Order: sequence, then structure tokens, then C-alpha cells
Amino acid sequence: MKQSIQNGIVLTEIQKFILDHDDFLVVSHVQPDGDAISSTCAVGLILKHFNKKYVMVNENEVPSKFLLLHGAGDIKSDPLNQLKHSYKYVISVDCADFSRIGKIHQALSDDVQILNIDHHPTNDGFGVINFIQESAASTTQVLNEVIEFMNVPWDKVLAECIYVGLLTDTGGFRYSNTSPKVMKLASKLLEQGVNANHFAEELLEKFTQSHLELLKISLSTLSFAQNKQIAWMVITLEAMKEANASSDDLEGLINIPRNIYDVEVGLLFKELNSNQVKVSFRSAGKINVARMAQLFNGGGHTLASGALINENLETAITKVINELEKQFV
Repeated sequence: MKQSIQNGIVLTEIQKFILDHDDFLVVSHVQPDGDAISSTCAVGLILKHFNKKYVMVNENEVPSKFLLLHGAGDIKSDPLNQLKHSYKYVISVDCADFSRIGKIHQALSDDVQILNIDHHPTNDGFGVINFIQESAASTTQVLNEVIEFMNVPWDKVLAECIYVGLLTDTGGFRYSNTSPKVMKLASKLLEQGVNANHFAEELLEKFTQSHLELLKISLSTLSFAQNKQIAWMVITLEAMKEANASSDDLEGLINIPRNIYDVEVGLLFKELNSNQVKVSFRSAGKINVARMAQLFNGGGHTLASGALINENLETAITKVINELEKQFV
């Protein structure tokens, strides 16, 4: 009951924030995934319903496979060269901390007011209003509460946005965050006409030739530690060039080391430049990888997290594996 009352208070604040203001900037985290893109589009549809002006932005381009989602093509990927003024009213979705919006912070006014909607347990509450639901499988599941509270009418397009966030952040309803509540929401969305087969096939099953080439290269880097309870693969700049790959082609590669029998933590190291590495963590359940990511100024969930490390590739791998091995003592 107490949680319900608290949610009601925050939802009232969210409603007032949206209805009382105009000219919004909607942003999600850098290197956006399915939940980030679909949450951004869903907020856009909410604002459109209330006749609000808004711009949807991201530091990076929308992965091509998500362009099938209504509104995804309207997300500006080079906003600092396109935005005509700074923004006071910002709605941030699926960002665990302020730094995750990337260079978009340059488009915010000095007196910015941020509505922070998220589901990451590591979220540091950087908004003037924070609606963080750690138990939610996706940020779109959190947005469902906003939609219902504000009486935004459901249609197929809005339902697709909420569904794609659920689908991708639950790994096709296979991860441990697939709760009864998630399935009830998914059922409701299907009743709005969402084509589940279409989205599952396009977003989870199909892959490009460059993805396949990158997979072949990355498998050759597969390494183990801690009696093969830790497994990782490495993607270098050279590998990306050799496979003619884009960031889209990294999707799903992290699951390979994690899904090996007896592996407790799987990792993917992606070289961004000579002194910066992105590391993705996946846990089989025993290790809280959100805490691991926080050691490297990252964040995420207990079973899935990530961080950016300002080191060369070899040093980053050594530091992460050394810290991970301490968790098995």
C-alpha cells in the first residue's frame, strides 16, 4: 500500500510536469538499445497526445533494426548541430545516471528540469522528478503506468512501443525478469494488435552478414578464468573494420560467453579507441554484476550491466578480470 501511495504521488507530479510545460527534449542513454528507443518513442506519443512540442534525441544513431518502430526515424542523432536552442524541460528515459545522456547535456539550459523515468537499480535520482521502478523489466513497463494514470488512449502504435521494450529487455521473455506482471502487460498489448511474431523475428532472430563475420572473429578471442566460471570475448577496432561491422552488429554477442555451461559471468570487451573500452557484463545469477560495473563508474542491473573504462584494451581486461575473480573468493 505504501509503495502504491508513493507511486501515486510521483505520477501526479509527472502529470503536472507534462501538462504545465511545453517544448520538451526527450533523451535516452548513449548506444541505445530496444528499451531506450521504444521508451523515447513512447514518450513522444504521450506528448503528442497532449499537443506538446518536443524533440527526440540521442548521441548515437538509432540501430537500423529499430527503425521499424513508429517514430524511431525521428530521433535526431546529431542534435547539437540541429537544435536551435537549449532546453529547460527534459524527459530522460532508461538512463541510470546523468552521464548516460552523453553530449546531449550541452543542449540543456542552466536551469534545466529533468523528469527521470527508469528501471535501473543503480539510478542515482538525477531528476527533479524521479520515477524509478527497479522491479520493472523495462522502462516501457514503467511508462505503462504513466500512460494509464494520464488516461492516454491505447492504439497499436503506442502498444508496439511498450511491447518492444518488454520484448528486448526480457530477451524475448526468457530472462528472470519475465514476471506475471510482464506477461499480463504483454497480453494487453497484443490485444491492441501488436504482431508478436513480426517483432520477435525482426529484432531477435535475424542478423546481418557483418554480424556473422564479427561473430566468427570474436569466437576466436573466447577466453576463460576462475576455473572457467568467467568467460569473455573481445572486439577490437581492427575486427570491426575487418567485418565491415557497425555497433548494431554487436547485439547478442554478449550472450555467447554467458550461455556456456558452468560460466557464472560472461563479458564482452569492445575497443572504442586506443584508450577507451566498453565492457558488458552478464551474470548467470550468483554474481551481482551491477556492483561490478559500478566499480568502473558504470551501472545497470544485477544480471546485466555495463561500463566505459578509460584504459587501453589489455589493461581494461586485466583490471576487470582481477576484480571479478575477487567475487569468487
